[in-house]
Amino acid sequence: MEYTFEILGVSPILYFFNHQQEAIQKSTHEGVEYLGAHRCTLDAFIQSAEIVPAQRGWDFDRLVQAIVDFWVNNPERVGLWRERLSDAGGESLVVARVGNLKSLRNELESIFRQ
Repeated sequence: MEYTFEILGVSPILYFFNHQQEAIQKSTHEGVEYLGAHRCTLDAFIQSAEIVPAQRGWDFDRLVQAIVDFWVNNPERVGLWRERLSDAGGESLVVARVGNLKSLRNELESIFRQ
């Protein structure tokens, strides 16, 4: 299974927590998970992704490889989000999306059909 990782932006902690709770209640985003980290570092995102494979049955090594690949191939974007997180203050998280490519594709196609 192939995975994707993308930094989406910066969010206040309470908004992110609320979104996560709503997603759990609705059981939405079956092949997609959203991660939040207080620091915009590779280690912080790998650590926040540790629980995902256990919940989803995903291959943790491949998931980590997707995160590392993003980090290596997008240093400007990582730097941009690191600055935005710093500007936002201590009550915010940098938010990323991880998912398997097939599920993400299906989710996007369903959005376009609506």
